[in-house]
Amino acid sequence: MSGHSKWATTKRQKAVVDAKRGTIFTKYGNLITVAARKGGDPATNFSLRMAIEKARDANMPKKNIERAIKRGAGELDGAQIEELIYEGFGPVKSQFIVKCLTDNKNRTAAEIRHLFADGDGSLGSVLWNFEQKGVILIAAEELKNKNLINNDGFELKLIDAGAQDFIKDDAGATILTKPEDLQKVKQFLETKNIKTESAEIEYVAKDRSRPADEEKAKVQKFIENLDNNEYVTDYYTNVDI
Repeated sequence: MSGHSKWATTKRQKAVVDAKRGTIFTKYGNLITVAARKGGDPATNFSLRMAIEKARDANMPKKNIERAIKRGAGELDGAQIEELIYEGFGPVKSQFIVKCLTDNKNRTAAEIRHLFADGDGSLGSVLWNFEQKGVILIAAEELKNKNLINNDGFELKLIDAGAQDFIKDDAGATILTKPEDLQKVKQFLETKNIKTESAEIEYVAKDRSRPADEEKAKVQKFIENLDNNEYVTDYYTNVDI
């Protein structure tokens, strides 16, 4: 797992928030709706709390968030939202796992197939090269403010809380956990008043690829198209750019 790779993805997604706010509100609304099926109280539903945090970071209106929660809890009518996961090859044999939330399975499947084909790729089996991990990001400024840049004691406490790895680079720190330990590590950081940029269970590549400079633009264009699709809520790749 390259921390740099995930930070780059986060930066792109924040740019999409500014450029296409309506699209991102649809994505986060669907994310909240699906999470709320397990319970409408974010105090006891960790997935819902994380989804709401993402929506708030994007300045999604409170009324939109509340409506999405009610929809997930069955208090409002609406089409059923399904989670779909696609795997395949993007440009220059890059590997991608794409997570979608949609109320129209057939239309979404057609759009995802088109995105892969348009990127000189195709759907195919790549899941074997990925494993699920909890991934938490802390920005460099937060590390500096909390004196955590070279703090061995903090890293040891993180390990005790359930962290498997603590990777630092210029953008900040990436903490990796087992999926079942993500909530525990996030709660540990909250008790220390440490702000996180994101905390999610993700597909992390075991073996990574570093395309040549002339090939990077093709992969970046494919990623932009994923970001711009209203059904795509997240994607995971083995590519370092």
